[in-house]
Amino acid sequence: MVISRTTTEKVKERADIEDIVNDYVPLKKKGQNLWACCPFHNESTPSFSVSPVKQIYKCFGCGKAGDPIQFVMDIEGIGFNEAIRHLAQKYGIEIEEEKQETPEAIQAYNERESLYIVLNFAKDFFRNNLTTEEGRAIGLSYFKERGFNQAIIDKFDLGYALDGWDHFLKAGKLAGHSEELMLKAGLILQKEGDPERLYDRFRGRVTFTIHNLGGKPIGFGARILTQDKKQPKYINSPETEVYHKSDTLYGVFQAKKSIREKDNCYLVEGYTDVISMHLAGIENVVASSGTSLTENQIKLIKRFTDNVTVLYDGDAAGIKASLRGIDMILEGGLNVKAVVFPQGEDPDSYSRKVGSHAFSGYLTQKAQDFIAFKIALYAEEAANDPIKQADLIKQVVISLAKIPDPIIRTVYVRQSASLLDIDEDIILTELNKIFIKGEKDKYFKDQRETPVETKLEDTLSTSETGLSNASLIYIQEREMMRLLVNYGFEMVSEKTSVCEYLLQETAELNFETPVFRKILNLYQTALENKVIPQPDFFLSSDDQEVKKEIIGMVTRKYELSTLWESRHQIFTHHEADDLAKTVYDNVLHLKKKVIKKLLEESRQKIKEAENQHLDESIISERLELYMELKTFQVQIDKQLGIVVSF
Repeated sequence: MVISRTTTEKVKERADIEDIVNDYVPLKKKGQNLWACCPFHNESTPSFSVSPVKQIYKCFGCGKAGDPIQFVMDIEGIGFNEAIRHLAQKYGIEIEEEKQETPEAIQAYNERESLYIVLNFAKDFFRNNLTTEEGRAIGLSYFKERGFNQAIIDKFDLGYALDGWDHFLKAGKLAGHSEELMLKAGLILQKEGDPERLYDRFRGRVTFTIHNLGGKPIGFGARILTQDKKQPKYINSPETEVYHKSDTLYGVFQAKKSIREKDNCYLVEGYTDVISMHLAGIENVVASSGTSLTENQIKLIKRFTDNVTVLYDGDAAGIKASLRGIDMILEGGLNVKAVVFPQGEDPDSYSRKVGSHAFSGYLTQKAQDFIAFKIALYAEEAANDPIKQADLIKQVVISLAKIPDPIIRTVYVRQSASLLDIDEDIILTELNKIFIKGEKDKYFKDQRETPVETKLEDTLSTSETGLSNASLIYIQEREMMRLLVNYGFEMVSEKTSVCEYLLQETAELNFETPVFRKILNLYQTALENKVIPQPDFFLSSDDQEVKKEIIGMVTRKYELSTLWESRHQIFTHHEADDLAKTVYDNVLHLKKKVIKKLLEESRQKIKEAENQHLDESIISERLELYMELKTFQVQIDKQLGIVVSF
């Protein structure tokens, strides 16, 4: 079934770009727009802009752009219909459906939705098992021993998998879920060598539901409670269509609001660590679920904060083995602190041991920035050993080199020099070695990947700026389109609009960029109907290519604060102040770029005619065309005020 146009229009009317983006990244106001570090690529300086007025977003780093629906599609990796459903659910809009949808789209959507449904069924099944005799005696008893009350059990959807081969399998089939679907969801297994024999993946274990950002169950972790050494302590759901372990953090759904509010994320190792911290009143916490931290998990944290505090068990050997995680966090552009618990303690055990108030105070008092933490970790064993001291310096420098922001890196260089009691220049020298090696490796990598053969014509057609004529024409075409989109409805004279003037002046030009031709055709059609489109006209277009270009044209990367004019009386020139001249000059610059390209092509044809010894009349005709183009070029240069030399 296809979502009705009525539902789609209701979602478009209700969806607010600021509200939606704020679910994923913290926005800060600067000028008329809101800004954040882009959730789609790594960056240390915010280049992701949101315009509440225009209801659009644009990243000036990676180029992602769109409206609220497109943002949900990009961030969740889903199609248009799923995005509409997501937003309809968020805003409490009833979904109306119509017939007619492609079989492929129906199958893909249904399979994904079916996985969510069967996983939600499994979550409810495991939760309800806590009310059975076995579940109360084993599962609920375990949770109560750890101090988990009913509210926290409900909050995290904790449960119990009955000790038997096929309790869930039977319940799933009885509820109408196919064996194939339960296999795809990772809830049951096939016996090796006997594909007909199916059995439950989770048996005789307490279960921890893993949720996605929207709160839907996507997988499970399960802990065994017996001392059976043949069985692993924890088992987890496998990779599925909806669960990717390297992209997921346990507890992120329950933590995202608090992380944003506290502007800090506590990072722990396991499920019970997360839950115990919630019991202690600390909700801005997530877990990597016992796996090594991944780049995508770091990106997930960065959607909500730039600050991470890593909590380590009191085991020096284990801490050193996991230090790579701190370097990855630094490389991801986040600020890192660390807290180490006393020997033999972890967040779960220590919070239960000392109580909520003391635990919270400990986290605040013991948090160290990553440099002080790393130096303290190695300091004792390096105290009287010059070799180990040198190794400590190298370890610190390696971490410093991961910091992308040069200002923050400089501050840490000074702090490191002070703590290590060495000259700052020594650290800078070692840092430069790493950076030089990195640039050298990158250079040789680029050399290997770049084709050796370069055509002479490509070199000759390159301008002084290093851009080809085609690139220069694209830039100028885009500038003209930007003026058309932003000012098309303004008047350059009493009777002529910017739109009419630009279309008249460029009627003989064949725009080389396909998307610009599309936009021009839309304007020409609108003019024929005596309408001059506003930018909003294009933002409602179904053509994503056109929509993305228009968003790029109406979004400004830099805005001059109004304080310059209102408070400091410093006035600047704006392109709209003299729109007629701005538009006129732009047309001339575009024609100049086109003529320059035609001149190069004409010169090449003359050369070819001479080399091929063609008839003199052909050569003469081509020379005549060349001189005519040259005359046009001189005229345009004069109008632009460019000094012409012969």
